[in-house]
Parts: sequence; C-alpha cells; structure tokens
Amino acid sequence: MTRSQAISLWDVTADETDVLAPMDGDVETDLAIVGGGFTGLSTALHATQRGLDCHVLEARRVGYGGSGRNVGLVNAGLWLPPQDVRARLGNARGSALVRALGDAPDYVMSLVERHRIRCEATRSGTIHAAHSSSGYEDLARRAEEWHRLGAPVDLLSRAEASARIGSDAFHGGLLDHRAGTINPMGYARGLARAALDAGARISVGVTARRLRRDNGRWIVETDRGQVSAAAVVLGTNAYTDDLWPGLKRTFTVIRFFQVATAPLGDRADFILRGGEGLWDTGRIMFSLRRDAFGRLVIGSMGSVMGGRDGLSRRWAAHRIRRLFPGLGAIEIETAWHGSIAMTPDHLPRIYRLADGLYTPIGYNGRGITPGTIFGKAMAELLSGGREDDLPLPVSEPRRVASAPVMSRIYRAVFAANQIVGAF
Repeated sequence: MTRSQAISLWDVTADETDVLAPMDGDVETDLAIVGGGFTGLSTALHATQRGLDCHVLEARRVGYGGSGRNVGLVNAGLWLPPQDVRARLGNARGSALVRALGDAPDYVMSLVERHRIRCEATRSGTIHAAHSSSGYEDLARRAEEWHRLGAPVDLLSRAEASARIGSDAFHGGLLDHRAGTINPMGYARGLARAALDAGARISVGVTARRLRRDNGRWIVETDRGQVSAAAVVLGTNAYTDDLWPGLKRTFTVIRFFQVATAPLGDRADFILRGGEGLWDTGRIMFSLRRDAFGRLVIGSMGSVMGGRDGLSRRWAAHRIRRLFPGLGAIEIETAWHGSIAMTPDHLPRIYRLADGLYTPIGYNGRGITPGTIFGKAMAELLSGGREDDLPLPVSEPRRVASAPVMSRIYRAVFAANQIVGAF
C-alpha cells in the first residue's frame, strides 16, 4: 500500500496482514455484523468461539474507520471519573461498568498475547496530564476514587510528571499502570485474523444498503448480495450511516487529528521515557505518544487542515517546540484524522434497535477497550446470555436534536484552536 492510499500512519506500519476477501452472492449465517472495526471484530471472534456462525460485512477495509485512525492508547475507564459514572448510571450498573472498563486493558492485552497479535503493544501505562491547576484538582479527585477501588494509579507531582514526560509544561499527572499503547490498525487486523482462525467470515468492500425482516430473520441487503441472519450487530459507531434510520443522529460527530514526525532516533528518548502514552485535561484535549520506530505522534480535536506545509503540521511543530524546546529540528512525516461519536453525557450506549438487532455506540473517543469489551458482551448475549449481564443497561435510541449544529460549532472552535496554536 502506498502512503497516498493509507488512512493513517498505523495503516502503513502495521505488521498484521490486511483482509482482502470480498463477498459474492447471497449468504446465510447466525450473526451478521456490520462494520470491521474493534466492536465488529471482537463480536465476531467471541461469538464464533461460542459456537455461532458469524459474517462480518465491511464497506471498505478492516479498520478503515475510527479503529485504524485511533491514537492507540489502551486506557482504563472512561473520560468521566468513576464516581461520576456511578452517579449517572446508579451504584450497581455504574460500578459494573467502571469495573469492566477498569479491567479492559488487561483483557485487550490478553487477546494480544493469546493470538500473538503484532501491534507494537506496550504496557507502560498512560499519563493523564494536568494542563492547569484546576486540571490537577480533577486528577486528584479521580486518583482518590481509583485508590478507593484498589486501582494501580499514581498521582504525579509537577516534578514527577516533568521527569516522566520530559516537559515542564504540565501541573502534574495521573499515571495509570493498567494502561498501555498499541498500533491500533495492527490490533484490528490481528482481531480479524483471530476471528478468521476461529471460523468467522469477513467480507470487505461490501456496503450494507438496507435492513429488513423476513420470516423471523434479518435480511441485510448489500451491493454484493444479501445476508440472511438470525441476529445483527451494527459495529459502526461514529461511521454510522443511514442503514438504520435516525441512528446517526443519536450522537455528535467530532474529528480528532494526529500528526507524526519522522523517526527521531535516540535524541527523543527523554520524551515519555517509560514508553507511556499521554492525554491531557484540557477542554480541547491533546494526545502525545511515541511509536515503535521513534516517531512522536501528537494530536488534538479537529480535522487535518492543509497539505504538507499546512496549518495542522505547523500546529504540531509549534506544539512540540513549546513542549520540548531542547529537541531540535523535526520533520513532519504524515497527518490524518478520524471521527468520534460523542454522547451528551459522555457515556457509551448499547441500543436495542429491534428484536435481535443491537448496536454498541457512542464511545466518546475510547474505542479500543469499550469496542473490545462490548463486542465480547454482544457475543455472550446473542449466544444465550441475558441483557441484564451486559456492561451497560440496554436502551432505545434517542435523537440528539442539537447534533448537526454542535458538530459545526465544534469544527469552528477546533479550527480556531489550530490557528492560534500554529503561531
């Protein structure tokens, strides 16, 4: 694959082989899965292991959506502090979700090890960095609750954060030892390989056009034939289209862009010296990590703006100079962006759209761990489990009336942030 065809740096550098199988003609299966990202592939892997015949339909390529454009931080929990999750979901269900997603990095890494997924996995933790004194207070509140729950997290002072990050720009940080980093496209392709090895079928270049019921079964009409299935899972998240009417109006779409330097060699070893990933407490969040080849990968909310000498690359170069003034000259290699499905309360959803038709959705920028865990949960449900055992209460879709307007507002705000930060 040429770089001009790639959707991200991860698309080029992933060791795992892409899936190239098309679909030709009609198919009958137990479970049809629309979307070849983390959710769909995890569902296929776990459902096949539980005895279901599964068929994944992906319109482009495995990982083409948010999965292959992800930052690659394998974080525990959600953006929300755990006590806020409980407050919104109730003690029993909130505690269950906090526990499930707190343990999720362990489970992701167990899949990586069990299936020998080549995805540059590290387990050095992630640092939630305080962009301000108020950000540090928020981290202290999170740390207190995580400590109460027995989670291995450390609240870092300003000096401790500076030593780990290699920059004195932050007021402190929260180091979560449960977390890590991966090449997200490598992980997606590895899940696909594991699902295929288990007996699932994956067809790429297949666009699902319509869903309908016929004699108690679901019919997925595609541009390459139709699929008859007892149940269907939509694993499309932020890339949801009009396949199910109104579903894409249940969240607000925002973009997150990333910019990668050329490999920097050992002169960047002082940056995130333990191999941690980083994300900050700012309202317009930014992320930072190194890849396995010594590149710095920096990102923030918004779309890539401009080409080789465009605004996003200037923003990245300027931000890196401010954070690490002693680093010296850098070369920007590539930039890309992806879409995030944001819900009004920053909690994900599991929607029951109809009998035998479900979608986990609204990951709010946390695709790796929820996608994996919710896919596993879908497999357990559809192979004889109970809705009450899902990590989240099942609900019915509710349209977010302000979503289109908010998407436009966010685009303008994020563009302005790049303009200000580029100079």
